Amino acid sequence: MKQRLSVVAFAAIALSIGQAAWAGEAEAKKWIDSEFQPSTLSKEQQMAEMKWFIEAAKKLQAKGVKEISVVSETITTHEYESKTLARAFTEITGIKVNHDLIQEGDVVEKLQTSMQSGKSIYDGWISDSDLIGTHYRYGKILPLTDYMNGPGKEFTNPGLDLKDFIGLSFTTAPDGKVYQLPDQQFANLYWFRADLFERPDLKEKFKAKYGYELGVPLNWSAYEDIAEFFTNDVKTIDGKPIYGHMDYGKKDPSLGWRFTDAWLSMAGAADRGIPNGLPVDEWGIRVADDKCTPVGASVQRGGATNSPAAVYALTKYVDWLKKYAPKEAMGMTFSEAGPVPAQGQIAQQIFWYTAFTADMTKPGLPVVNPDGTPKWRMAPSPYGPYWKDGMQNGYQDVGAWTFFKNHDPNRLAAAWLYAQFVTSKTVSLKKTIVGLTPIRESDIQSQAMTEMAPKLGGLVEFYRSPARVAWTPTGNNVPDYPKLAQLWWKHVATAVTGERTPQQAMDNLAEEMDQVMARLERAGMENCPPKLNKKQPAEKWLSDTGAPWKKLANEKPKGETIAYDKLLAAWREGRKR
Repeated sequence: MKQRLSVVAFAAIALSIGQAAWAGEAEAKKWIDSEFQPSTLSKEQQMAEMKWFIEAAKKLQAKGVKEISVVSETITTHEYESKTLARAFTEITGIKVNHDLIQEGDVVEKLQTSMQSGKSIYDGWISDSDLIGTHYRYGKILPLTDYMNGPGKEFTNPGLDLKDFIGLSFTTAPDGKVYQLPDQQFANLYWFRADLFERPDLKEKFKAKYGYELGVPLNWSAYEDIAEFFTNDVKTIDGKPIYGHMDYGKKDPSLGWRFTDAWLSMAGAADRGIPNGLPVDEWGIRVADDKCTPVGASVQRGGATNSPAAVYALTKYVDWLKKYAPKEAMGMTFSEAGPVPAQGQIAQQIFWYTAFTADMTKPGLPVVNPDGTPKWRMAPSPYGPYWKDGMQNGYQDVGAWTFFKNHDPNRLAAAWLYAQFVTSKTVSLKKTIVGLTPIRESDIQSQAMTEMAPKLGGLVEFYRSPARVAWTPTGNNVPDYPKLAQLWWKHVATAVTGERTPQQAMDNLAEEMDQVMARLERAGMENCPPKLNKKQPAEKWLSDTGAPWKKLANEKPKGETIAYDKLLAAWREGRKR
């Protein structure tokens, strides 16, 4: 069934374009009839939306805007935008778009350069919403709420429908304003070989050894038991080694993502609170009562980066990597480790990004059935012993459109048009099908996604479930994402190599985070600069009512699992589990 534009939005579009035949209308019809299907809009509604873009672009062409440049990291979704949607926008509106694709680290570096110089290298950026705290504090990034209600109002699509974006809370700063427009998003979830988990012989052996059913692990204890079982009891499947865990451990910037992407909160290190724990978030950074001013990362200042839960999280990461993953994993980066589960020798992975879904469903892979359905499934990540209901349960990457203040207003407006175009209801469902990084509720609930669901291993079911709200990006507590993120991988690596104990590694990380925040405090920020608490004994802060949490006497409670079918049934009934 087609999703309808609101009567008000549809009328606004029709009124804005009048009855004239605009240049570009023939091109729009061509794209609508071919590339822009399926859509949650009817073809008539798609044409109305495209006519609005044509008219808005004419106003900018009259002011001399002929070409713009934007940038994003290189993932399938952005490749589709760069190669296909940019060309469509150019043909339909007459404004040429150069959509550059570069590595994620390069995007951040160029963004930093532009912030420092005050001059934006590009007219528009797709950068992670992990930088929301940075953008808000430095005051260099344009608040879209102000823009849409002010100078950008005439260039804001009446059919944009902000409430339809599922990630808007992630791009909203402490002042309540939206700073970035979501363009793509994907979560890190639990991945497992459902075909192996359903084998009667393996189920019988597992229950005989551990006393409970082999199924989707609800806690880290069960994950560890399953990892042990496949690696050391099952050992081989079809004559090849089988491993109960997959990860990566090379000293590389991607090792930092492995932790800043909510690993500590999956263990339970943060406070309760969605999208991020308050006052202590998933990085272990505490903010003051104003919910905005960072006051420390170390336990001695009220943070949790080196708390018992954080040390537990690092300890388990290192132990599982060494005991249950292929030996090669120790020397792999994120991108090198990503394709390994598709090769058929991994039974489960606790930290797996849904961005790999498309690559895991290709015909002929060892993990794909002859009919094209996957042998694997994805499910909510299990949680550690410190985790409590109401906490963030995992990470969700949200790449979002970002614009600088004080940029040329006409080029800014043109880039804003393009951002709205590639996220519009006219094209968003097709883009979701291509890249599997949904941003709109209407697309997730569409018939097209229902039809695709059997081949996507639980992706559609997850995004339709109430559980998805607990998977969130880095939040507002982090005052300078680029400066602080780079500290993590260097310190984590010392625990992987054995140069430091997990406690020493996290102590050193927390101390250096505090030092960086102290420098940020002295340097000054436009909004909510850090103001560190004085150091006090750890006992002052460790608690059983809030983060940083006291050390548990038992960090390995009994394993708990759930049958995958029961999990899906819970989601359909509107329950998390």
